[in-house]
Amino acid sequence: MHVIGTAGHVDHGKSTLVHALTGVDPDRWQEEKDRGLTIDLGFAELSLPSGRSASIIDVPGHERFIKNMLAGAGGIDLALLVVAADGGVMPQTREHLAIIDLLGVRHGVVAITRADLVEDREIASVRSSVEKLVAITSLAGSPIVTCSATARSGLDVLVAAIDEILASVPGKRDIGKPRLPIDRAFTMPGFGTVVTGTLVDGPFRVGQAVEIAPDGLSARIRGLQNHGRQVDESLPGTRTAINLSGVGPAQLERGMVVAAPGHLKPVHAVDVGLRTVADLPHPVRHNRGVTLHSGAAESGARLILLDTDSIKASESTWAQLRLASPIAVLPGDHYVIRDANGTLGGGRIVEVNPARHRRNHAPTLTALEVASAGSPAQRLFAHIEKNEPIEAKSLPDPLGSDAIRQLERDSAIVVLNSVGDRVLYTAGGYAAAGARVRALLASFHDAAPLRPGMPRGELGQRLGLSRPQLDALLASIAAEEGLRDDDFVSLKDFTPSLSSDQSNVADKYLRALRSNPYSPPTDRPIDPELLAHLVSTGAVVDAGDGIVFDADAYAEMVEAVLARIDSSGPVTLAQVRDLFGTTRKYAQALLETLDRQHLTRRLGDERDLYRPRS
Repeated sequence: MHVIGTAGHVDHGKSTLVHALTGVDPDRWQEEKDRGLTIDLGFAELSLPSGRSASIIDVPGHERFIKNMLAGAGGIDLALLVVAADGGVMPQTREHLAIIDLLGVRHGVVAITRADLVEDREIASVRSSVEKLVAITSLAGSPIVTCSATARSGLDVLVAAIDEILASVPGKRDIGKPRLPIDRAFTMPGFGTVVTGTLVDGPFRVGQAVEIAPDGLSARIRGLQNHGRQVDESLPGTRTAINLSGVGPAQLERGMVVAAPGHLKPVHAVDVGLRTVADLPHPVRHNRGVTLHSGAAESGARLILLDTDSIKASESTWAQLRLASPIAVLPGDHYVIRDANGTLGGGRIVEVNPARHRRNHAPTLTALEVASAGSPAQRLFAHIEKNEPIEAKSLPDPLGSDAIRQLERDSAIVVLNSVGDRVLYTAGGYAAAGARVRALLASFHDAAPLRPGMPRGELGQRLGLSRPQLDALLASIAAEEGLRDDDFVSLKDFTPSLSSDQSNVADKYLRALRSNPYSPPTDRPIDPELLAHLVSTGAVVDAGDGIVFDADAYAEMVEAVLARIDSSGPVTLAQVRDLFGTTRKYAQALLETLDRQHLTRRLGDERDLYRPRS
């Protein structure tokens, strides 16, 4: 199902025309009916001669409600521009058309309404004005139909024109990552929380877990409706009502987005391509405050012009918008900026949550150019280069599989297999990552020559990598970089070694342990690094609490305890103490170490041989 959005000046008959076409009065509120003025969005379903149907979003025309119009304009497939024959082109005609142009809507029909109220020459004059106005916008060449909603003349021609154009409009893309910008949130008796919007990028299904961005609220879909019809699945491009469980309407507001969990993050700044409107009254200057609209979202913003100090009517530039409150958007989404006097400009979002840029910085401007206008492969490479390493599932769409395969074939990127995903590096970034690992390990070995290597967790932290990313990198570079990769990561040619002073300390320490093997001294601790080395080489056994046994003595004690149990049954701590003529402290340390090694098992006050429980 396609979505049609009305546009046009206040009191030019948009709602009356929608009512005549669909039989549904889109003015939902009593105040709208009392005032004869559309204040908020209205919705209706239009049946077409081809047998298809389309959703109509009726938007307010009054300048005070432009932000409501913008909330409904996102995601439309066809603009129905309404111009009254007895009014002609008016200020909101121009502003709505400018917004449609900025939002990239390329399909439209113009309806010259109230044709029954004027002479043919007046209609011809209005048509001429509309043709000139539309010719410099994205709706250039759109059919213009003269009609009257009250006299019901020309309506069949209008519907046929809409049907013909929609036949050539491709359906909304389905990339399996659904999101629905909320344009209404309310409570329905007997159902609970309901939100509505135009679904894009993928389907929603009943029972599906969802997240409300940017606030990160968790919910579940209890039910779905398309124009009042219950459905189990709603497809992208359809007007959808979602009955949500787990959230209340007070937690929701227009501009939030229902999405798959984890798909959308709060966005605090965006890089954009900015084009100003043709009738801009004054230049837009750097660092001024504006209001950003994207989808149904709205936020105050600070406009940072990146390559100029001001921009005039119909000019384009690169800019960054720093937002006063977070929204949920993605690269490629359209946006509009306004101030108190009207629409200033808009375009597409190039990057979300970018770093602050230096102004008039050529590499930044080049990167934005590539990200905006480059091929998918060029855009993907630039994105990886900026964010590497990056997991494939986190790539913004449509930077997907085809571009990955092309760059991999060209040896421009390296793709590593990770748990449940792929990790992407540029070729240069991959080489730099390998060199960085070698440098970190060499530095670590110099600082800790007795340790077997750097703990994996510490290496991942130093590199800023998640565990899956680290595992994928090490698995790939271990051979070429000469690494030993187990619980500790080390260079293969590294062997822990003692200096002469350390050797002397170690020899003296071992002699002290062996002098009283079952009750070794605890008042002569050595450097922890040296002790760790002796443990790793098997010279000693650290029983904890400062008690360290010579390895040979420990082996004798283990053999004696196990033989005693095997021949006489479970032993007590006191019996082990007496067996070696030692003290309770040493006997307890020995038995607890045997327990940890699963050689014995404690049963009350006794130890028996370890037997796994069935």
